[in-house]
Amino acid sequence: MLIRVDPASPIPLFDQLAASVRSEVVRGGLTPGERLPSARELAGSLELNVHTVLHAYQVLRDEGLIDLRRGRGAVVTDRAREYAELAAMLPALVAEAKRLELSPAALAAMIREAY
Repeated sequence: MLIRVDPASPIPLFDQLAASVRSEVVRGGLTPGERLPSARELAGSLELNVHTVLHAYQVLRDEGLIDLRRGRGAVVTDRAREYAELAAMLPALVAEAKRLELSPAALAAMIREAY
């Protein structure tokens, strides 16, 4: 599992961290039942505040992607499979948008509107 954050990015660190975990799930680097590093361990390795990691973990918990249990840590849920299936649909959607010469911003707006 490779989790990265860019302290110079305007995107909040907890968002970057959550996005990195989501990416690992989508590419198969994290599978259901797999444990994530403890918040302290991950904070130490990424040189982040432990509360930043906990915030990211709470976001992922709220999405149903991980289960947080005191003493057990963060565990990837079965919903990871659904994330991967959804991600597998994206290349076709993006290819069709490119064929129609739709900008990424326009595609994102269409998705937001449909959502």
